[in-house]
Amino acid sequence: MSEAQAQVDSPTRIVEKPWGREIWWAQTDRYVGKIIEVKAGGSLSLQYHERKMESMYFVEGSGTLLLGEREIPIRPGLHVTIPPLTRHRVTATADVRFFEVSTPEVEDVVRLEDAYGRAGRSA
Repeated sequence: MSEAQAQVDSPTRIVEKPWGREIWWAQTDRYVGKIIEVKAGGSLSLQYHERKMESMYFVEGSGTLLLGEREIPIRPGLHVTIPPLTRHRVTATADVRFFEVSTPEVEDVVRLEDAYGRAGRSA
């Protein structure tokens, strides 16, 4: 079994956030898989990533995805890919749940605006 397979088989990790939570279900040297839950009325930071590319697949809820200059209504079945350097933010009007699969650079977020006092670069 490769190291990547061994890490995929590791237990999930739940990370509580001020807007909801992340459920990490896979982390390898090639990708990271999360389920992200955003509570109604919550929003992620207005952010971009320097290297990380993300794909999001929405399975539940409603709200808005700001992607560059576009506002996209969130609905189940919506799928987007977010290239590096693209501003984005998820805002939930009803509880939102989506799968995120990204490249493994998890610490390259630049928060432009944040309702929870976390604006700036991640470590």
